[in-house]
Amino acid sequence: MLDLNLPKYSFNVKKKSDGFCIFDRCRNKFVALTPEEWVRQNMVEYLIQVKKFPPARIGNEVTVLINGMRKRSDTVIYDKDMSPRIIVEYKAPTVRITPKVFDQIANYNFALNVDYLIVSNGLDHYCCKMNKEGEKYSFLRDIPDYQSLNW
Repeated sequence: MLDLNLPKYSFNVKKKSDGFCIFDRCRNKFVALTPEEWVRQNMVEYLIQVKKFPPARIGNEVTVLINGMRKRSDTVIYDKDMSPRIIVEYKAPTVRITPKVFDQIANYNFALNVDYLIVSNGLDHYCCKMNKEGEKYSFLRDIPDYQSLNW
């Protein structure tokens, strides 16, 4: 897989007849190793190992109801009361992060009403803090550490 703009981590990868699978510690199962999944697994490890988010508070492929339709949010991070606080959207490294990508994650936020949005293609990472009153967001220089969030 492609080198990403994240620290290097070790993963449990196995070959199957139809391709490779990678173990997702949040879902506790092997999943197809696609370029987007490679970004997800690396970012989740970064959030756990560097930013110190508890693994038990990270959910991958979380179903969200938007206008009565079931959608899947790539990753949702919860506080100690298991209220959603961060949504993370992943794209393959070959996909540019555009305003359309932010529109997608913003739609999920209408259902979840979180504090932060993160978008990554493994090479470029963006984190926004939501201003819930004005339904606007401001870009941050970095993803906050778990301890700094006081959850």
